[in-house]
Amino acid sequence: MSADFVLTLSCADRPGIVAAVTTELAALNANISESNQFWDRETGTFFMRLAFTAPDGVDRDALERALRPVTERFGMRTALVDQGRKKKIVVMVSKFDHTMLHLLYQIRVGWLDAEVAAIVSNHEDSRATAQYEGIPYHYLPVRRDKSDKPEQEADVLRLVKDTGAELVVLARYMQVLGDQFATRLYGQIINIHHSFLPSFKGAKPYHQAHERGVKIIGATAHYVTPDLDEGPIIEQETARVNHAMSADDLVAAGRDIESRVLARAVKLHLESRVMLNGKRTVVFG
Repeated sequence: MSADFVLTLSCADRPGIVAAVTTELAALNANISESNQFWDRETGTFFMRLAFTAPDGVDRDALERALRPVTERFGMRTALVDQGRKKKIVVMVSKFDHTMLHLLYQIRVGWLDAEVAAIVSNHEDSRATAQYEGIPYHYLPVRRDKSDKPEQEADVLRLVKDTGAELVVLARYMQVLGDQFATRLYGQIINIHHSFLPSFKGAKPYHQAHERGVKIIGATAHYVTPDLDEGPIIEQETARVNHAMSADDLVAAGRDIESRVLARAVKLHLESRVMLNGKRTVVFG
């Protein structure tokens, strides 16, 4: 039975990369369904994403063996993903659950091809939702003085490992992750936040924006790094607002944008369309 795979690769740019890879796939009688590539002239790095169908009898091991001489010759960093295997994710949430609910809905209707292995929260508010969806719920609070944060994050890391989750989604999880946690799962944690930073920090950012007469609101989804809210950006969206809108109107519009942006970022990641490029990303839409 045939199987669908996605190959992503990056290396120093030089002639012959595309030809070398596609020649090996053609020799296996694989059928390429999608091809994207990008040459970053600033760094001299070449990025490529290939989606293809491998014929019956050609499994992941056979593909990796066939491609190994090419990857070694060009010094490639590669990832080969079996698209037929449903990916597991862990969702972390605090009290605001709109982005989590949107993710769960998009998974339910099949737009997001993923399985939520667990929901983690520092509050009990979303337990009923998890029970309704049949998802294990883990209440892992953090003391006000943060003294137990290392132990709490160690519990989350064990949960990620035990469930086999490949992605952690911070669906408005309102705790700053420790440096060790962020570094350990670099490229595997996606966060969502409003796009007012660094102007309007802290509580009620939409109210702060309303007071200042902001005309554009938005949201940013990015990979988490030890630098707070400064990780490589995956997806963004903005919307115009006007003087007739109240602070609560801005909050409502912001909820919608945050939900959409996070879902799109998760989808791009799950489909191996995002490649890290230093502090930036290459996103093959």
